Amino acid sequence: MSTPIFREVQRFRKPWVWLLILGVAAVQWYGWVQQILLGQPFGNNPGPDWLVWLSWVLFGIGLPLAFVYLALVVEVNDEGVWLRFTPLARRLIQFADIERCEAVDYQPLRQYGGWGVRGFAGNRAYNVSGSQGVQLTLRNGDVVLIGSQRAADLALAIDSRLHP
Repeated sequence: MSTPIFREVQRFRKPWVWLLILGVAAVQWYGWVQQILLGQPFGNNPGPDWLVWLSWVLFGIGLPLAFVYLALVVEVNDEGVWLRFTPLARRLIQFADIERCEAVDYQPLRQYGGWGVRGFAGNRAYNVSGSQGVQLTLRNGDVVLIGSQRAADLALAIDSRLHP
């Protein structure tokens, strides 16, 4: 892979996101301690111990860990525009496939239903926070929005390769 002319790593840092995640994890931990360690059924209609173990591992441990490692890495290099939503998704958009590039303000909830890898095949967004990004219109008509805290720099890096 060639040396990037632009690189940005974004993580989920909003306090409300972490409050939500840690709240879900805390409920799982409480239920696990209550039912597994103390032997007291958790809730009005307690599930079996195996289900308490499973939900504790998935949501009490796995969910917070996943968000610690989850990141959107955007790189512009000689190959094109690399989008890595580690550890979930990876995409290369080659410069030959890009018709137009522009820095935009957008509304993540209204236009894409939130943050992450969102949208449908022809209109997809890769974002983790904020309301600024770069919109790429591809030659096949698809639109890709890349959320960025440095949208103007990202657009300039892409544009410099589109129009050398």
